[in-house]
Amino acid sequence: MRVSILSTFFVAVALGGCASPQTADEFRQTKTKVDAHEVNRPLREVAATLRSRAPECLSATVRRTIPGPTYTVIDVAYKPKVVVTERKAELLLQMKYVRGVATTIGEPEGGYYVLVADVYAVDSKHSRTEMFASGLGGYDPVVRAINGWIDGKDLGCPDLSKVG
Repeated sequence: MRVSILSTFFVAVALGGCASPQTADEFRQTKTKVDAHEVNRPLREVAATLRSRAPECLSATVRRTIPGPTYTVIDVAYKPKVVVTERKAELLLQMKYVRGVATTIGEPEGGYYVLVADVYAVDSKHSRTEMFASGLGGYDPVVRAINGWIDGKDLGCPDLSKVG
């Protein structure tokens, strides 16, 4: 029973004790924009990069251990989704507790949103990106990697065991 109480407490603290955004649009409205810039790459190239790198680098299940008088082991699954239209590409990153958490509060379908990156076509050779993320810098490694992909640099895959 102690593990269930600690796990429930951890989830409540992690989510800030408030209702979770249920859609990517709600996430954009409730989270702080962490990055916005223009890139010298056409939208189709950026979209192709996101389509290949996101599943390769952001689909993972990581294990976290919460220390205390007793410790709790939590498995968190990250799942990216890339949606591309003629004028926009969006990368949605969601996370779901798959082990060690007895109760989740207000979890949207597919898991909690932790990052949304939008890339808009400016013209045939340039794109503009806007990124929104959860937490106070907890997703900085993911933001840096995605910005590298968007800019056309290969910064590798972020270590998802160190985010959140």
